[in-house]
Amino acid sequence: MQSLLRWSVENSAPSTGPAPTTTNKLDPGIIDHILGKPDAQLMKEALSVGLDERQAEDDRLQALDDLEMLVQNIDNANDLKKLGIWEPLHSLLLAPNTTDALKMQTLWIIGTALQNNPAASTRPIFMFMFDPQQYLELDPLPTLLKSLSPTSNTAETRSRAVYALSGLLKLNAAAVQQMGVVGGWSAFRMCLEDSEIRVRRKITFLLNTLLLPTSSPSSANLQSNMSLPSSNNAPVHANSHASMLSDPSSVSTCGITLAALQSANIEGGVGEGSLLDALISALTEPVPFGPDGENDKDDEFQENIVRILYTFVTSCGGTFSDAQKHCLWGFLGATTQAADDLNFGLTSGEWEELCGAVRS
Repeated sequence: MQSLLRWSVENSAPSTGPAPTTTNKLDPGIIDHILGKPDAQLMKEALSVGLDERQAEDDRLQALDDLEMLVQNIDNANDLKKLGIWEPLHSLLLAPNTTDALKMQTLWIIGTALQNNPAASTRPIFMFMFDPQQYLELDPLPTLLKSLSPTSNTAETRSRAVYALSGLLKLNAAAVQQMGVVGGWSAFRMCLEDSEIRVRRKITFLLNTLLLPTSSPSSANLQSNMSLPSSNNAPVHANSHASMLSDPSSVSTCGITLAALQSANIEGGVGEGSLLDALISALTEPVPFGPDGENDKDDEFQENIVRILYTFVTSCGGTFSDAQKHCLWGFLGATTQAADDLNFGLTSGEWEELCGAVRS
């Protein structure tokens, strides 16, 4: 501040006498101190420290934490590709010397950037320009799915991997289509038995989100009176307003997820059958969780699975096999007899619909 005052005095015009012929340039460092550096510069500097293996790990983690704060801004998230940040950021997940703590923080950044999803907000969709295809171009699914493995990742890292996957997959049919190719659904099935209950909760919540049919453009808050790109060569980005209007199937993940739930099922029994079988088993005979396997029931996890089953039946027109009905009715029927008001988060009407589908 003293330097700024001195510069102001030295360069102000005196009341008498000739005007000064020279001026002293203000130190750019002083300007940065007063006004702050542009976010783009801060992001690049934070990434540079985060990638630098010569830096102390605590300093790298702090830099990555700063970057995560910056990408909470939708404009900054959209600038990741322009600034060349996506590729080196993803490479940090692949680097052999990346510790679990650094991987966890990197997943947090990726997830936060990807969560800037247009239809996930109540704000008008034309206010969003972020394109998750920017990250999908790096073929990130195998790496993100590998981060779900409990053999090489801590519980916190696995939880943040689900967070990143959620941002990438929601309303992104292209990404969900790749799940079957890279073993994604098998990885999700594994998560249903994760010792960390947060992973189970998040993966079931995500599954229901992917299974829900996409709302019509009008109900998704799309401004249909807005013009699509006027040029035939203008890009139409995934998850963008133009994409949702020109190709609603690009954001529809319901059909792909429904097929994944039922795959290898139909006549299969509960247990080693489909993903739907695994969900029913996780509801009726959950694997104990916790550091020492001391817990065997979690209300939120159960509610999430029951919600998936309800969506499967009512929104997707799904039907249960005889074996699935037998297993489910043994659980739901006993629950109904034990407590009339225990509907696992469903309304009484929704509960009756689900029970009716199981009894039919």
